[in-house]
Amino acid sequence: MTRLEIYNQIVQKKSFLCVGLDTDINKIPSFLLKEKDPVFEFNRRIIDATKDLCVAYKPNIAFYEAEGTKGWESLQKTLDYIPNDIFTIADAKRGDIGNTSNLYSRAFFEKLHFDSVTVAPYMGSDSVTPFLHNNKTVIVLGLTSNSGAQDFQYLKLASGKRLFEEVIEKTKSWGTLDQIMFVVGATQSSELKKIREIVPDHFLLVPGVGAQGGDLISVAKNGFNKQCGLLVNSSRGIIYADSSSDFDVVAKRKAKEIQLEMEKLLNKYSIL
Repeated sequence: MTRLEIYNQIVQKKSFLCVGLDTDINKIPSFLLKEKDPVFEFNRRIIDATKDLCVAYKPNIAFYEAEGTKGWESLQKTLDYIPNDIFTIADAKRGDIGNTSNLYSRAFFEKLHFDSVTVAPYMGSDSVTPFLHNNKTVIVLGLTSNSGAQDFQYLKLASGKRLFEEVIEKTKSWGTLDQIMFVVGATQSSELKKIREIVPDHFLLVPGVGAQGGDLISVAKNGFNKQCGLLVNSSRGIIYADSSSDFDVVAKRKAKEIQLEMEKLLNKYSIL
């Protein structure tokens, strides 16, 4: 999907919400365990409840890999079920080189048919460019929310830049605006203004709003561009908001609350 197609979805739904499908078989409502494929049944009901309120879905691949062959089958069925006009993100954080990256690219883009994949750029252009395909997007880890981000990402270089700034500056030139996005954690919203100076027109995937403590108002204030330019992810705060037989009803209510807040922000900053 292109940036324009994503923006059109944002305008249509008055939302820049990405729902994280971090589906843990040990956390889903226990009554689903009697289903032939509990993970897919959970995802199906979450998708039905939220598809009119979000513009992207982001399965965290680790939750599916951990279940072996059954997990991959659940993931494929989930992707097949997601409406075609909703952006799909493989949160895989792959970061190898050469032929290995080519094979990862084939797996996520040609076999599973994701629209995008998250990639760690530590090994340089060799770990990113094999994912650059027409109508597909590489989402480069720019600045993350975890405490360990302090170990490397903030290191001051001889140029005076911090490492994460150099990574974003360098990688933005490896593809087009349609081909490259960046991950910026919501708890790092104070850095969004600086990041927007480096990449004013790119889309940013912003995880960490909700259960991880990120502030949506601050993210919007510092991260919006003329076409919104943000996909803000919420996972646990929506999909695990309730564990009863009405978990999907509660998930819809939680997603609606976020969508309404997003609509207010889109109107405030004259994006709609």
